[in-house]
Amino acid sequence: MSATERATASGRRLAHPEREEIRLEAVLHALADPVRLRIVRELADGHSEMACIAFGLPVSKSTSTHHFRVLREAGVIRQHYEGTSRMSRLRQDDLDALFPGLLTAVLQAHRRSPHLA
Repeated sequence: MSATERATASGRRLAHPEREEIRLEAVLHALADPVRLRIVRELADGHSEMACIAFGLPVSKSTSTHHFRVLREAGVIRQHYEGTSRMSRLRQDDLDALFPGLLTAVLQAHRRSPHLA
């Protein structure tokens, strides 16, 4: 049984927009916050999938949960459960198909701005 099938069977399924439901304004809103941008940058920098706790964010657990939810509901990340860990993966293919070059441009600008890193 795959991780997705196990999550569905256990009732721990998370809502994600389908590709065609992802809206530019929601993606831009999600990427506008420095904490959320840090999450996206870490996923884009070679971490294909990470547990939420592995990010070491400088915010409380409830605030961290909020940031991951905003990213997930905007269609920027996809999440699923593996055991008790919530795993996050960047939806790079979906974002590139809908908004070619957007994520790359945002991440490049972020890397060039030392006050945002």
